[in-house]
Amino acid sequence: MTMRRIIAAAAAAALTACGGADAGRPDRAGDTARTTAPAPPAAATAAAPAGTVLFVGTSLTAGYGLGADLAYPAIIQDWLDAAGLPYSVRNAGISGETSAGGLRRIGWSLEAPVDVLVLELGANDGLRGIDPAHLRANLDSIIRLTRARYPDCAIVLAGMEAPPNLGERYTAAFREVFPELAERHGAALVPFLLQGVAAVDSLNQPDGMHPTATGQRIVAGNVWRVLEPLLRARAQRSGGGRSRPTP
Repeated sequence: MTMRRIIAAAAAAALTACGGADAGRPDRAGDTARTTAPAPPAAATAAAPAGTVLFVGTSLTAGYGLGADLAYPAIIQDWLDAAGLPYSVRNAGISGETSAGGLRRIGWSLEAPVDVLVLELGANDGLRGIDPAHLRANLDSIIRLTRARYPDCAIVLAGMEAPPNLGERYTAAFREVFPELAERHGAALVPFLLQGVAAVDSLNQPDGMHPTATGQRIVAGNVWRVLEPLLRARAQRSGGGRSRPTP
């Protein structure tokens, strides 16, 4: 089985788990609303950034094949600006990154203040067949280290799916890592980062694994649906103040 077929099969399993086999198929007219990004917010008066949203992730976050300016964090920055939400985006995505690599580098990423951490790690762990227990432990440590440094930092966890050729036991254990950690840490959860994009040829680059520019906009929408209400709630609660590091 080629890697592209493996990814397609994993996506099919994920789409079933996240709302049925028809979810994410843009060739069906009735599904258009589910497979396109939400309309950008209406323009609002720009506000000086009062907080930082840090994206830690893989090539999906880094914008492999496109460049960071077309990756979903940059799109979200545009939407934040249009919505008048005073946050700046920092993209720390690295192609090939694993949860272990993310854990090794998180200290460096936390040197500058962070108000919201969007954690997108796991795709490469799944492709390498890394034990889901190790993935869970690494992500758990990243979240704990982040909260130890910035106690008020909000966490958004991006769910991912493992290739089905690793077996149902593995894929089920892998899938459960993300909602379990979200519940444990009170984090917001994006159920499946690539919902509506995975296994759709027209939305992926020739490798079948990395979204096109259009696909990145849909990924941005998947994150935005979770991130926007979180940021609005934070702004109302704190008046836009930022997280303060623990001495």
